[in-house]
Amino acid sequence: MAKLTEIGWEEFSGLSLDEKSPYLARCEGDGLPYHTLFAQQFDRPLLERLCALANRIRFINKSKEGALYLKSVLAHKRAMLYFSQPSSRTFLSHLAACQILGITTGSVRDAATSSEFKGESKEDSIRTFSSYFDMIIMRSPEQGLAEKMAWELSNSDRPIPILNAGSGKDQHPTQALLDIYTLIRSFENKGGVDGRMVVFCGDLLRGRTVRSLSYLLTNFNDVKQVFIAPKELQVSDDVIAILKKKGVRYEISDDLKAGVKAADAVYMTRIQDEWDSTKGASAKIETSHFKFGAEELKLLKPDGCIMHPLPRRDEIATCCDRDPRAMYWRQMRNGMWIRAALIAATFGYERAIMDCGY
Repeated sequence: MAKLTEIGWEEFSGLSLDEKSPYLARCEGDGLPYHTLFAQQFDRPLLERLCALANRIRFINKSKEGALYLKSVLAHKRAMLYFSQPSSRTFLSHLAACQILGITTGSVRDAATSSEFKGESKEDSIRTFSSYFDMIIMRSPEQGLAEKMAWELSNSDRPIPILNAGSGKDQHPTQALLDIYTLIRSFENKGGVDGRMVVFCGDLLRGRTVRSLSYLLTNFNDVKQVFIAPKELQVSDDVIAILKKKGVRYEISDDLKAGVKAADAVYMTRIQDEWDSTKGASAKIETSHFKFGAEELKLLKPDGCIMHPLPRRDEIATCCDRDPRAMYWRQMRNGMWIRAALIAATFGYERAIMDCGY
């Protein structure tokens, strides 16, 4: 099995994401990732295993005895939440996932409060964290940083796993996992995810959640993907190239109402103006036709669902919140369970949890 210790950083960084995946797997060869960095590491069997594990954790956690058992599973492990980019949901759901499994946590949520403020390199910061913790869950505005740190740690004297909780405008794999988990749960008694139509709407150019989820959806059969956005914020060519390569049906559009009418799931996103090259650039883009409200709710299928990675602004009207098809609050809670499953599996405790007596 390929290992990160067997390849230099320049060579590794030049590989495609598919070519990088084997270097990031656990040594046991069970298909599970050691470092979780991007969506290309997950195929359908692995997605279904993780969703089954998340369901099992949910069930066990319903009783006091079961919850106490789960807290004992990884009580000997420590995790560092290194979030140098603002976050609330992603931070808290990873924190809650660790707490479910009994993991002790530490955190840095602002580089200004770490030694990076004094000029320490990110590589040295990561090596410092690895001295105290058994896993690093990191979120950064810097594209590709999680990959570089995973390579650095794998080639150190204390290699520990890294979970990418958002890397620049690039990928957000654990968000994509919770999105897939939400879709699977939403359609589990309605024929499944295969053959569905998923509509993405909003800032598709800079939305890393869209990039990651779009790829994970290619693991399912005959799922059509529709991208609805202003031309300035339409999905990037590299995403479309992947869909073409995999023979996935897709459509580019600017008509949200038509998309909603045919959709099984609508995935709304906010305008990612934190990535503006000049302040206020996004505000000049006409986005009024890319909002989901009462009219769109009437057009959505009775068994459809509305999703959003959150936070939202006004792209989903609050009048939608109590509709049973609004899944974004359940989606958020699902993140805690699927992230607990991923963390447990990363440490090799999948079977211990699946086979326990609770």
